Amino acid sequence: MDEKIDVNALFLGPKAENYLFFREMLAFLMDDHAEWRRHFHPDDNPVVTPEDQGRREFLATLQKTREALIELAGNLQLCSTPWFSPRYLGHMATDTLIAANLGYMLTILYNPNNCAYEGSPATTALEIEVGRQLAKLMGYDPQKAWGHITSGGTVANYEGLWLARNLKSIPLAIRSVMPELVARLDAWQLLNLPTGAILDLVDRAKEAGRFDEVRRHSVRGAGMRDKGLGKVLVPQSKHYSWTKAVDIFGIGQENLVSVPVGDDYRMDVAALKTIIDGLIAERIPILAVVAVVGTTEEGSVDELHEIVRLRDRYEDRGVCFYLHVDAAYGGYARSLFLDGEDRFLGFTEVSRQHSRQGILHDDTEWLTVDVYEAFKAMPEADSITVDPHKLGYTPYAAGAIVAKDRRIIELISYFAAYVFEATDDNPMLLGSYIMEGSKAGAAVAAVWMAHRVVPLNITGYGRLIGASIEGAYRFYRSLLADPPLALDGRSFEVIPLARPDLNIVDYAFHEQGNPSLEAMNRLNQALYEQCSYKSGPLYVNDFITSKTALTRQEYGETPRSYGGKFGIDPAEWERLGSISVLRSCILTPYLTRAACFADYWRTFRGAMERAIRRIGPPA
Repeated sequence: MDEKIDVNALFLGPKAENYLFFREMLAFLMDDHAEWRRHFHPDDNPVVTPEDQGRREFLATLQKTREALIELAGNLQLCSTPWFSPRYLGHMATDTLIAANLGYMLTILYNPNNCAYEGSPATTALEIEVGRQLAKLMGYDPQKAWGHITSGGTVANYEGLWLARNLKSIPLAIRSVMPELVARLDAWQLLNLPTGAILDLVDRAKEAGRFDEVRRHSVRGAGMRDKGLGKVLVPQSKHYSWTKAVDIFGIGQENLVSVPVGDDYRMDVAALKTIIDGLIAERIPILAVVAVVGTTEEGSVDELHEIVRLRDRYEDRGVCFYLHVDAAYGGYARSLFLDGEDRFLGFTEVSRQHSRQGILHDDTEWLTVDVYEAFKAMPEADSITVDPHKLGYTPYAAGAIVAKDRRIIELISYFAAYVFEATDDNPMLLGSYIMEGSKAGAAVAAVWMAHRVVPLNITGYGRLIGASIEGAYRFYRSLLADPPLALDGRSFEVIPLARPDLNIVDYAFHEQGNPSLEAMNRLNQALYEQCSYKSGPLYVNDFITSKTALTRQEYGETPRSYGGKFGIDPAEWERLGSISVLRSCILTPYLTRAACFADYWRTFRGAMERAIRRIGPPA
């Protein structure tokens, strides 16, 4: 079993407490890289001579570099977001691991391009390794799965839909090229084959030497015209990348179907079933269903286990669809369920281990059966998006996609003649299997370093993410328990949107006795402006957060019940159709100690009181 990591040693620290170690490692990586240059053919004479270095133009150029760096440093300090501070509870961004930063900084000096192996022999190998690590984290067989680093969750989601779209068209292409393989199947049956059966057909086409011909007849070769591959079903809580994806891949906005969410902002599985039944009745195929593990706005975890059960029941009826999980945010939280040997723990044992190892205090009461079962079901998905630059605590840009069956990448593979040798069968030619071209090997190195220092199980990332979840629950329970803010004869209550599934807490302030939803929205918008870049340099803000809007356009009628918690008349929701809320993504691991949190909570309450006073009474 891996030795437990100390979370306090992982980051530079809110007050740069670990600066001496970080500076020592920076000096090492610069010295190490300089020696690498010096020892490459050491008999070669230096190109830049001492005489060159003494020239006025040379010194002036160095001075320009110095001045530009000082200017940049000033701009960054003035305008950057202090992710490192517990006072920042906003977007899905945070301080990054020392190990990841050092890996990025060292590797950027070598400037590898992970598009082609010849441009990145070291970091391409690391990307293959990281892909297997993430596959294992998701519960896939790393020898059968496929994974790689992308620029972010958006591109990973695009690749998931790319795989699903091309896969869905293969049976129809097989009918055009090798009809004997599907002679007994009609068009409806061909559009409802399970993933494994389609990939088996691909294997047979390869054996017959006709796979390239099949691909030419698939959507990849013939395009989307009149393909009728079906609908893509996503929850109302979807990331906006899915709206763009159906446009980019020619599927069309009208074929993107939003599935309602419940008051917990998870996909309503009963509503999903109703939508699927309606499509079946109209003989409309389903191209893909997308579930979310860690929604962008609420951090909610869809009941993936129920979606998998539903998929399996439909498969028994001859109706099949591709299942993708958008776990860009929540994917790394699966480490909370894996023991030191990377085995998925039973429900009771998970809670016992969290308590025994000090990952979550007994009074946190975070884990529910639904969240547990959802994470347990993740290996049943066909592909998964997961972002190291979110709960992996690595620098941008580092998303990832993992596919359960690596055979599927043959449906999207390409070889660019100017990059690859036509006869090169090296399996690490990443550029032929991915959407992006040139991509930074430094991002891969950062992820590899993070995984090397912080194990992808309960002993490593489990401790780190557990600390953030505990901080979120302290924040959530304090919102519930604390009395309203009493200011100048006015009283302001705050109510959380929902019990957090992970570590995002949405909440809104409301002046008690004011029945106007419009006034409530103005108050929370003004609070956001007082606690964001809108009020000036972030560096001087007492508290920094983000916001979102729960609109009828995005969420249907679900937010109505939240307004009711404040005593807002339903007619107000009917009129406005939008509720503004503050959104705190609590990635910091520093709110677990009672004394630390007590200090923080006083800071938060004080910041809200000052902000409300500055806002003043409504006009």
